[in-house]
Amino acid sequence: MSLDAGGVRHFTDIDDLSRTELETVLDAASGFKSQVERDEPHPVLERKTLGMVFEKPSTRTRVSFETGMTQLGGHAIFLGPDDIGLGGREPLKDIARTLSGYVDCIMVRLFDHADLDELAAHAGVPVVNGLTDDAHPCQTLADLLTIRETVGFDASVAWVGDGNNVAQSFVLGCALAGVGLTVATPPEYGISEAVLDRAAELGSAPTVTHDPEAAVADADVVCTDVWVSMGEDGNRDEKLAAFEEGGFQVDDDLLAGSDARLMHCLPAHRGEEVTNAVLESDRELVWQQAENRLHAQKGLLAFLLDAL
Repeated sequence: MSLDAGGVRHFTDIDDLSRTELETVLDAASGFKSQVERDEPHPVLERKTLGMVFEKPSTRTRVSFETGMTQLGGHAIFLGPDDIGLGGREPLKDIARTLSGYVDCIMVRLFDHADLDELAAHAGVPVVNGLTDDAHPCQTLADLLTIRETVGFDASVAWVGDGNNVAQSFVLGCALAGVGLTVATPPEYGISEAVLDRAAELGSAPTVTHDPEAAVADADVVCTDVWVSMGEDGNRDEKLAAFEEGGFQVDDDLLAGSDARLMHCLPAHRGEEVTNAVLESDRELVWQQAENRLHAQKGLLAFLLDAL
């Protein structure tokens, strides 16, 4: 896990965790999930406060972190764009220093990954990446927890769609966990070479193809995400054309002859990257995956704040 000059541990992407630390976080997540199912309290972060800084809107990120802190016995404070004005009303480093005097951990959901790095560099408490344009490691934690619960890490997994921030963290997470992964994207919307190199250093880079049928042929799980991410509306038509022409929609035809389960980080654009029929079928792991954001993030927060 990354350390700043002051020795504070931050979580900016999934490979800030070692493989052993990843197992520790996922084990904690499973334990917390079992306690919820048994209606057992687990206030391991009593009197702790999470500051949540949002530049991008959110459903799952805000509710899962806020609920998670409540279940852990702590408190969460929401700070939206009108509350904090990142880099406008005052510099990022001043915000980081100020918040560090009030809260025990800072979760941020931002556009520019460089802003996350600057906040982390000046924060005196752990900073968690709740999403940037480059990475979504908290989603990857939930994805890996779901895969471990259902098919196990020895499964074959396929990513079909855009090589976006979610995909890039997922590539790193699968390499870290030892999950066999094939990634199918259009040539112009693939995973960055830098991320593929990082995955190779962690264990193994994914198999890369531009053929979605080949990617899903032997897959136990097929993962996808929207083709046009938040803030990309300017090239929406161009992206849609590339994915439609390449046959990247996850539909019954693509999955024919396969027992593969479906994962999607949500929100889904039904009728674009995935059909309503597949999303509502017995294949879906989507709602389990969404719930697991709560449990995975609780495991992460407890780990960061030395509560395990």
